[in-house]
Amino acid sequence: MPEKSTTARAQAGKRKGKSPSTQAGEYVREEIHHVRSGKHGAKSTKQAIAIGLSKARRAGVKVPSKKGSSNESNGHGEHHSSASHKTSPTRSGATTRALKREGHQAVSHSALSHHAKEAASERTHAERSASARKGQSKRTATERSASARKAARTRAGK
Repeated sequence: MPEKSTTARAQAGKRKGKSPSTQAGEYVREEIHHVRSGKHGAKSTKQAIAIGLSKARRAGVKVPSKKGSSNESNGHGEHHSSASHKTSPTRSGATTRALKREGHQAVSHSALSHHAKEAASERTHAERSASARKGQSKRTATERSASARKAARTRAGK
């Protein structure tokens, strides 16, 4: 069950017109916090992110599933909606106990950085460039100027 503050932040993002992935980011952020604080662990960074996205979907955020996933390709996705049945306490408890046995390195700063770089490398140059342009278009002149100064400092340092 997500915390009220997380749901409130996601709803505030929705009101501002943020994308579903940005809204879902709040739930992923909460999950990373849970693993770091020792509430439970995660086998990998991907697992921690997947748990957060799952929470977001259950909370009503319209996050699209990954392209080519099994449920999407075989048409069985609609048969497994969480609204139609409740997970049994036995299964739920087993999942929680399994997560508690996992480590906490999956959400370390270096692990998240490594995951982000790997995810970016799977995208084409054009996709990354378009994403950057879209981000820049949403910034004010002051923010763009600050960003340019920071980039110049970074280049000068190398």
